[in-house]
Amino acid sequence: MSLKLFYITTEITPFANTYSLADFSAKVPLALQTMGHDVRTMLPKYGFVSQRKYILREVIRLREIPFTFDGKDQMASAKSAFIPKTRVQVYFLEHDHWFKPLTNLLYKSKNGRVLADNSDRYSFYANASIATLPHLFWKPDILLCNDWQSSVIPAVYKQLYADQDFYKDIKTVVLIHSLDEYSKFEVDAYKKSGLDLEKILGKKKKINGFEIAVEFADAVVVLDDAKKKLSQKIMKLESFKKAKKKLTLIQGADTENPDHHQLAASLNETLQKLSS
Repeated sequence: MSLKLFYITTEITPFANTYSLADFSAKVPLALQTMGHDVRTMLPKYGFVSQRKYILREVIRLREIPFTFDGKDQMASAKSAFIPKTRVQVYFLEHDHWFKPLTNLLYKSKNGRVLADNSDRYSFYANASIATLPHLFWKPDILLCNDWQSSVIPAVYKQLYADQDFYKDIKTVVLIHSLDEYSKFEVDAYKKSGLDLEKILGKKKKINGFEIAVEFADAVVVLDDAKKKLSQKIMKLESFKKAKKKLTLIQGADTENPDHHQLAASLNETLQKLSS
């Protein structure tokens, strides 16, 4: 069955690349497209991404998209391009404060410290990404939320958007590529998104973003590996022990030359089951 897939990520080769997520986010959407799916991708417009080199085009309906974050009216805009040498569309989400100043290290400073505002930045990105959808004149069947940066999206969708007419019946799938210090979110960032997570969070000030994601996502796909043993680490998180039915493990993501078409085929099986 052909599906409409909105692939939300923070890295795509060649635009931005710090780890394996970037190649995955270029090659797997392309493979899914060749399988007959309507795939569109979303990526922040970092200041170092050349508008001229990659032919980013203005789209009138994607200017000044309104939404709410941190209790305030916000605006974000988006430009359109394609992953080079493909017909996979990329929407570049623009915001002068959150995305433009970042270096190509993306999540950390030059001295190696994790950026203190990562939680706020990617919570903002979650809200803005979902808010763009009516302006695309296109409704996806599934939101594909990539790694910790997009882990806020299932909660934002379920609590803030799912009951609105346009957004009804969209599924959310979280793809886990890594588990490290970056995936820990400040609880205040969830509050700024307008989420009510008091029953889950209690008095915590920080939580692994995937623990919130698994509570709200329709499915979670762990891109497992033999070296890092990602699935074993994930299953140590308390919320995952209660949500085993949502989990799918896909092997082979850690090889030197991953077979992205096979990874896409395995992912497609999960998407088809979710949509049936």
